[in-house]
Amino acid sequence: MEGTVGVVFLSLLCLASEINGQEAILHISNGDTEREFCIVHNHSWTPLAQSLDSATEYQLVNMTSSLLCDSSEILPSSVKGKALVVMRGNCDFSQKALIAQRFGATTLLIASNETLITPSANESEYAKVNISLALMRHRDFLEAWKVFGTQMQVKLYAPPYTKIDPSIAVILLISIGTVILGGYWSGECERERLNSGATGGGRGGGESKADSGELSLYSPLKVVIFVALMCGMLVLMYFFYKVLVYIIIAIFCLASASALYSCFDAVMDKIGCGTLSFSVRNWNFSVRSLLLAAVCISIAVVWGVYRNEDRWIWILQDLLGIAFCLNFMKTISLSNFKICVILLSLLLVYDVFFVFITPFFTKNGVSIMVQVALGPDASGEKLPVVMRVPRLLAWAQNLCMMQFSILGYGDIIVPGLLVAYCSRFDVWIKSKRKVYFISCCIAYFLGMILTFIVMLLSGMGQPALLYLVPFTVITSAVVAGCRGEMKQFWAGTTYQVRGGEGCWV
Repeated sequence: MEGTVGVVFLSLLCLASEINGQEAILHISNGDTEREFCIVHNHSWTPLAQSLDSATEYQLVNMTSSLLCDSSEILPSSVKGKALVVMRGNCDFSQKALIAQRFGATTLLIASNETLITPSANESEYAKVNISLALMRHRDFLEAWKVFGTQMQVKLYAPPYTKIDPSIAVILLISIGTVILGGYWSGECERERLNSGATGGGRGGGESKADSGELSLYSPLKVVIFVALMCGMLVLMYFFYKVLVYIIIAIFCLASASALYSCFDAVMDKIGCGTLSFSVRNWNFSVRSLLLAAVCISIAVVWGVYRNEDRWIWILQDLLGIAFCLNFMKTISLSNFKICVILLSLLLVYDVFFVFITPFFTKNGVSIMVQVALGPDASGEKLPVVMRVPRLLAWAQNLCMMQFSILGYGDIIVPGLLVAYCSRFDVWIKSKRKVYFISCCIAYFLGMILTFIVMLLSGMGQPALLYLVPFTVITSAVVAGCRGEMKQFWAGTTYQVRGGEGCWV
């Protein structure tokens, strides 16, 4: 898990758009069958209808054997009053459109074997073109030709794009749910550790389940080194992305499978599911452990094999990501509020720098955080360090390429470490109302709401820690101050290293 330390804390909330153009829909039918395909147009040049009902239907003529750069390549009687499709290349979009328009065509589709871009031309050409013009993938046209043949009736329309999407609510539920569960798990592990120590089953009487692998950050120097390593890893990912991405993917598969096993095992303990064991040559095996390990490894392997299948693989990535964040929050604990303030403040600076400052140093003007989170190539490998939920209302955009609302793991883990500390502190002071834990969770929720509002108003991705850190840190400090417990809350615990494999009480 250490190998992912620099990229796990990617902190970015945004609506990912990965097509370089204005997406629209090509509706094809023959009376019995209907299909829809992605097209890209220029709304300011050749606007389209906003709905299928308001779009005009035309017969489509296949001229993909032609580039339509010369008027001699077209028969006027064959295209008048119809839509036609030609191949991209050899001349400008406007030249093709003017030739098609001259012979009475109503719509021009340009089939492309390259990346779809927004059709454009010289400003002097814009006013001359009065027909609809759009690009489509050549492979999509070939697919449509196999289904419909020459009997293709087409409509072009561009549904209005909306910034507000239900996927934002799903992202919010995932983040707040993960933070609450992770904080609760950490607190219950602490309760079990203390109970085990009080009954002689802790350090002196053997190792409890809550004493087998947790690590507490207790030194400010170690926190600074920790953040410095993260910065270094992020910079390395920016320069050597194409190599390191596969290393991170492999590490994520191993770490997430282990985390998922830890979560499932804790749930089995919680519901009281017993274990059966057997021995083979003096080796003891638990049936439950073997089954859980097989399931978790299988999920991780399926994700690793089909990680680029955007239509459905995001479900497994989010499942593995939730388990990863939960296990991280339970495994890594902050020993006192001072360490929490130092770590979260440094990560806030880290977040703002790599989102807002680095665009001034990159060649394309895009921040290092965004390029690492989304990948330098829209069609290439992407780091599995974000929660992804498809944008449910982006009909046209999803036809071209699945559009996602994304949230970096860092936006869950970093504030989650403070939430976990508050949960453990409630255990130490024996607070039945869990006032610190609940207050910090509410602050996290309000911070996320503010982040979404700013993102929607600004129209750009936000470094969520810019809002989450002040909300959670200030709220925790105010609660401690009002209760007269700031000194104890600031100092925290005296022990430095503990363990924890999983515990639910």
